[in-house]
Amino acid sequence: MNYLLALITRHGYLLVTGIVFAESAGLPCPAALALVAGGAAVASGILSPVVWLLALGAMLLGDSLLYFLGRHMGWALLGFLCKVSANPETCILRSAESFYKRGKIALLVAKFIPGVNTMAPPLAGSMKMRPLQFLRFDLAGATLYTAGYFTVGYVFRDFLAAITRGFQTAGRAFEEVLVVALVAYLVYRVWLSRKHRIYRVVPRVRVEELARKLASDERNRLLVVDCRSHGYYDPGSARIQGSIRIEPNNLGEELKTLPKDKDLYLYCT
Repeated sequence: MNYLLALITRHGYLLVTGIVFAESAGLPCPAALALVAGGAAVASGILSPVVWLLALGAMLLGDSLLYFLGRHMGWALLGFLCKVSANPETCILRSAESFYKRGKIALLVAKFIPGVNTMAPPLAGSMKMRPLQFLRFDLAGATLYTAGYFTVGYVFRDFLAAITRGFQTAGRAFEEVLVVALVAYLVYRVWLSRKHRIYRVVPRVRVEELARKLASDERNRLLVVDCRSHGYYDPGSARIQGSIRIEPNNLGEELKTLPKDKDLYLYCT
């Protein structure tokens, strides 16, 4: 914290604003820590309260960037943002489910939920939420998030300084604990990657080949299944003629209804 406060003393507004913008734009940056440090800097007289307005503006700018990219790139952007996940489709499904169930209200709390915080703006764009509506809800959520962490830094400045001195006193022991935690995290990521490696190889069929089978005598021996994620099966959306719909977040029950005597061809997001 002292190191971050020292940086803020020298680079001030630019550092806090840059970190907040980077995280809201999808980069792995500690926006919450920067906001807490910014609040402590305001309490110490290093910065003025204007830094909070700059941070709020930076967060709205980053969110708006992802919103408009999601609006034009759709789920391709969501897949890219989920690349750090061991199972990208699960990442998309869980974020989409949270957003789809809570609707616009999800934007009010998304910033406080790891994983969903980055996915919410492009999801809103992908699901064609109106720009002004997005800005209203995102402004409310960003205000809660930035004001909350700024308040923590401002009110508990002395407490944070005491914790930092404790870490400095612990010195070597803290560094060792940090290294062990990092190694444990890397091992956990490798384990997750190996666990989900089976999902990386998915048998595929060319569209032309499936169309040919649907037009032939084989049609009665196959079934086309629509398992697209939320937002792609709203009223009025198109799907392959003759296909059936299953809910990807309820596969355990849906699989029981599928016929055992047909070849299944699935299409998803």
